Amino acid sequence: MVHLAAEAVVAGHICLDVIPAIEEKKQGLGAFLTPGKLISVGPARTSTGGAVPNTGLALRRLGLRTRLVGKIGRDLFGDEILHALRGYGSETIADMVVSPEEHTSYTLVINPPNVDRIFLHCTGANDTFTADDIRPEALSGARLFHFGYPPLMKRMYEEEGAELARLLSGVKRQGLTVTLDMARPDPETPAGRADWRRILAAALPSVDLFFPSFEEILYMLRPETYRQWARTLGSEDLLPLADGSLLSELADELLNMGAAAVAIKLGEHGLYLRTTADPARLAAMGAASPVGEQAGNWLGRELLAPCFQVEAAGTTGAGDATIAGFLAAMLRGSTVEDALLCAVGTGACSVEEKDAVGGIPSWDRLMTRIGAGWAQRATVMRLPGWQYDERNRLWSSVGKAGPSPHD
Repeated sequence: MVHLAAEAVVAGHICLDVIPAIEEKKQGLGAFLTPGKLISVGPARTSTGGAVPNTGLALRRLGLRTRLVGKIGRDLFGDEILHALRGYGSETIADMVVSPEEHTSYTLVINPPNVDRIFLHCTGANDTFTADDIRPEALSGARLFHFGYPPLMKRMYEEEGAELARLLSGVKRQGLTVTLDMARPDPETPAGRADWRRILAAALPSVDLFFPSFEEILYMLRPETYRQWARTLGSEDLLPLADGSLLSELADELLNMGAAAVAIKLGEHGLYLRTTADPARLAAMGAASPVGEQAGNWLGRELLAPCFQVEAAGTTGAGDATIAGFLAAMLRGSTVEDALLCAVGTGACSVEEKDAVGGIPSWDRLMTRIGAGWAQRATVMRLPGWQYDERNRLWSSVGKAGPSPHD
């Protein structure tokens, strides 16, 4: 198979989502928990899931040549994943690892009406993914490498993340810009009990942009606070207790660990970004790093982009789409302000469809929609000492506003 040079490579976790159609039950969730009872459901819909297809295919839809690297088994679920990816071009599956000894990861999505979704997940072949599963030719000519969901990949978090650090440092030495996305582990599993502070301390010196969600990074850096807040709210949606000061504190820790920039996903509250104030670290971001005048625009910034208003049909993969929008803008040499708007714009388009990538538009359509005055959601997060920039449609912390691209 001929390998065409890609601008971006997306690697990491991949699975098949199996979603049975379920009608509303009078007894609510209890109707599904009765031993020995037959529950009638409708046809099952399948779709690819995980960081590899969600972010990788979103980048392709935004016009970026993107290669996908994941590990699956030689089984029916693996065949279904290959069939779905092949629809985006035969080169999409050129770097997929198919192991006869492994079984394909899958998620059974229990999604009855008016009840929170339940995910039954099997990590499968993702658990044995290593740096050696990324062939050198997959990276040849690429400018950016994105890795997603190490908490759902056993080899990436065991031994204090030694394999994750080996993988990322190896890619970084080849001159690519390295970005990393997270997932929230089940607290009752070995991944949930891993020392994530140590894992991040080993990995982040090789990471240029780090993209955790707020709940993920709070769980990893401040587990006691995470548990206390979850008990207080009776929920794992902890954003009602977050504010700008806490985001700054978390970002400071991550920058001190070695990352050049930290983008914390805030769900319906938007996307927070903090970038290094060290010109040398910014310049070391690799092949996709901001250069020339853009370098100054990206240096020492602290910004928050509110979400755009949409009618949501589903939130599956919205965070992955948000990352794709940011990376697509960065690869095109955009300002940091435009990268943030493209990120939340892509995430907003994603939730207009039930699946992860069906709503992702072309790059030109995205830019047209943002440029046409697309309305934003009101910001309800507490941002003491921040100010809203009407022209750029972003919040910025006082003293870290930086140069406006429109000045």
